[in-house]
Amino acid sequence: MIKVENLSFTWTDRPIFDGVSFAVNDGEKVGLVGINGAGKTTLFKIIAGLEQADEGRVLTEGKITFVPQEVKNDPVMDDSTSINNYLNAPSKADYEIRRVLSGLGLGNLDVSDSAKVLSGGQKTRLALARAILSQAKILLLDEPTNFLDEKGKKWVADFMCRFKGTVLIISHDLELLSSSLDKIFYINPQTRQIDIYKGNYGDFVKLKEEKEGLLKRQIETEEKHLKQMKKGLIKMSHFKSKKGIRIKLMIQRRVEKLEANMPQMPPEARRIKLILPEPLWVGELPIYVKNIHKSFGDKKVLSGVDLTIVRGQKTALLGVNGAGKSTLIKILLGDLIPDEGEVVRDEKLKWGYYCQELSDLDPNLTLMETISGIESGLNESQIRSLLGKMLFPGDKVFQKVMSLSGGEKTRLSIARLLAQNFNFLVLDEPTTYLDPLSQRLILDSIKSYQGALLIVSHNPQFIEELDVDQKLYLPENRVEMKSKRI
Repeated sequence: MIKVENLSFTWTDRPIFDGVSFAVNDGEKVGLVGINGAGKTTLFKIIAGLEQADEGRVLTEGKITFVPQEVKNDPVMDDSTSINNYLNAPSKADYEIRRVLSGLGLGNLDVSDSAKVLSGGQKTRLALARAILSQAKILLLDEPTNFLDEKGKKWVADFMCRFKGTVLIISHDLELLSSSLDKIFYINPQTRQIDIYKGNYGDFVKLKEEKEGLLKRQIETEEKHLKQMKKGLIKMSHFKSKKGIRIKLMIQRRVEKLEANMPQMPPEARRIKLILPEPLWVGELPIYVKNIHKSFGDKKVLSGVDLTIVRGQKTALLGVNGAGKSTLIKILLGDLIPDEGEVVRDEKLKWGYYCQELSDLDPNLTLMETISGIESGLNESQIRSLLGKMLFPGDKVFQKVMSLSGGEKTRLSIARLLAQNFNFLVLDEPTTYLDPLSQRLILDSIKSYQGALLIVSHNPQFIEELDVDQKLYLPENRVEMKSKRI
C-alpha cells in the first residue's frame, strides 16, 4: 500500500507538485505518465525515500524496491564481489535466477563475474533482475523495458501479470502500458496535480482527449471574447469624460483578469512545426559497406554484412540485443576496424550521431549554451525558437543540462543534431526516454529530414510510422526494401 498526502515539491524555484494526494492499494498495477520533465522519476524517489518533499508525507507498507531508468553508479553493484552476490537471492534456486536473467537478455552472463565490466544497458537490466528476485511487495519500475528487445519486453509484461504485489511503472512502451494496468496516474503540468484515470493506457488516451477537447473549445471561446473586449477598448480611446475613463479602466481590469486566469493549452493540443536546415551536398552514395566481418575473441558478431545507403535514404537497423547493431554502427563511423571487408565513405560525408548514453552533452552547460556552442549558424532568437519547438519554452533554455530528465536530454541532443546541416544522421534508440508527445515530435522532425538516416529502434510502431526505405536485419544480414507504391 502507498498513501501520499498533500505532497509539494519544488525544483530550482520551479513547482513540480502542489498538494498532491493519492493512494495505491495492495496488488494494484499503476502506470505513471506525463511529459518529460513533469516529475515522474522525482515522485518515485520521494516514495522510495531517496528524495525529500517540501511538504506532505508518504506512507507505505511492505518492502519497496526502486529500479531507476539508467544505472551508472550503483554503490551496491560496484561493491559486490560478483553478479550472483549483487543479485542477493539466497532463497532462489539457480534455475529461477537463470530464468529471470534469460528473460531479460542476460542469459549468457557468468554469475561469478564482476558486474563492473557490464555495459550501462546490462547494468540496468541486472538491477531489474535484482528487483524481481528481491521478494519486494512494492516495485517502482522506471522504464523497465529500456535496452530490451521485443522478447525481453514481452517477458517483463508477462512478469507484471504474474506478480502479486503492487507495481508503479513509468514507461513509454505503449504496449506495456496497455496491458495489466488498473489505473493511469497522469502528472498534469498545468495544475501540478495527479489526474487519475481508471483502466489502461488506451482508456486514458481516449478519456484525456475528450477532456482536452472540451478545454481547447473553452480556451478558443474565451480568446474570442477577449479579442472583442480589446477591440471595444480601442473604440473607447476617445472617451475623455470621468464616466468614460471609469468604464475603460473597468474593462481593462476585466481583460487583465481574464488573461491572467486563461487556462493553458495542453502541449498535446499544440501544433509544432520544426524547419530543419538543408543538409550539405554529398554524392549519390554517401556510405556503403561490403562483406564486413567482425569478431571479438572467439565470438563472431558480424559475418558478411553488405549495406548501401543512398543519398536521402532512411534505413532501419533491426535485430535482437547482441546481434551486432552497435558494432556495425561503430564500424560505419570509423570507431572500429572490421576484420574483413571495406567501408567506403563519400569525401563530402558529414555525419551526426545520437547515442542513448547521451555522452555528447555537457551537464554544466545551459540548454542555450549547448546549441550556441556548435556550428549551426543560428542566432540567439533562432536558437530560442528551435528549443521552444522542442518543448523547452521561455526561461527553460537557461537551465543546466544536469537538471533535465532523460527524455528532455534526448530532445536536446536531437535538437543539437538537427540544428546542424549533417548529410547523414545515425540515431541509436532515439525514443528510449521519450514520452508519447516527444516521440511524435521527434518522429515528425526526422521524417522531414532530407539527408540520409540510419536508425536503430526496438519500437516497431515508430519504425512503421517513419516509413523507412530499407531495413537491415541482423544477424541474418537480410535487407528488405520498401515496396514501391503505384
